[in-house]
Amino acid sequence: MENKIKVGVVGYGNLGRGVELALNAAPDMALCGVFTRRAPEKVRIQSKNVKVYPVDELPARAPDFDVLILCGGSATDLPVQGPAFAALCSTVDSFDTHARIPEYFSNVDAAAKSAGKVSLISIGWDPGLFSILRLYGNAILPDGADYTFWGKGVSQGHSDAIRRIEGVRNAKQYTVPVKEAIDRVRAGEYPALSTADKHTRVCYVVAEEGADQKRIEHEIVTMPNYFADYHTTVHFISEEEFARDHAGMAHGGHAIRCGKTGKNGETEHVMELSLSLGSNPEFTASVLVAYARAAVRLSREGKSGAFTAFDVPPAYLSPKSAEELRKTLL
Repeated sequence: MENKIKVGVVGYGNLGRGVELALNAAPDMALCGVFTRRAPEKVRIQSKNVKVYPVDELPARAPDFDVLILCGGSATDLPVQGPAFAALCSTVDSFDTHARIPEYFSNVDAAAKSAGKVSLISIGWDPGLFSILRLYGNAILPDGADYTFWGKGVSQGHSDAIRRIEGVRNAKQYTVPVKEAIDRVRAGEYPALSTADKHTRVCYVVAEEGADQKRIEHEIVTMPNYFADYHTTVHFISEEEFARDHAGMAHGGHAIRCGKTGKNGETEHVMELSLSLGSNPEFTASVLVAYARAAVRLSREGKSGAFTAFDVPPAYLSPKSAEELRKTLL
């Protein structure tokens, strides 16, 4: 334990549970505490001899950790928690509201630099791994176009945003890519696609008894940054139907860069990263854990401030030494 990276988890929902599982598989890292807004005695974690603390105790206990993995939602949790906790300890989060990333980065960067800490923001598979593919694609094939398709699968952030609406007891949102659009991209047609052309969004909602379903539906389909730009369908179902048909958390997607080379652009190329995820939160958690290792390494080098997946050397994600990586993976 003494030589292991000491990790704290803030929030113990689906993502927090996934982080706990991923840490159990990390040979150089250890879960040393969980922080929750719930009553700690009511939170049952899998790890033995690991304490659960009220989140209000985090300022006093932050020095006991090398890095905190923030598992709150992007709608309301991380905009507040990200800068606040970046001032206490190095952090990693999965903030995924793409349109607000520059603003969020600026707020976290100021707090982390002031405290001399490292914060990796917007870490996951998109933003995150898909972002890296887009960067590589733009650098390698400058004459080209980017296309990103998500799903079919459950979006944790969008589902969380629905659950925050008054009168909603539970909800799942599925992002569904339009197959015809993907086929056109892979065929090198370079189609001009709107957000509505690429995806549809399907929501399954359990409403509180007596709640105004028309109001809830209106709030969903007009929600900026989440649903307003998409064709969105809302289905109201019972708790029994929800438990029976919507317990899974599968997801995935495709990040594609189409580009041309040659004197007259006569040679076509397609770069693609595809993911098929049995559990969105468990995979996202695994990405967060790898980047938590990187955050600690950056901190130990004397770095401070906010960083994104673009700024982290790939080798920093691995527990293997540089020599091992050159021998086994290069």
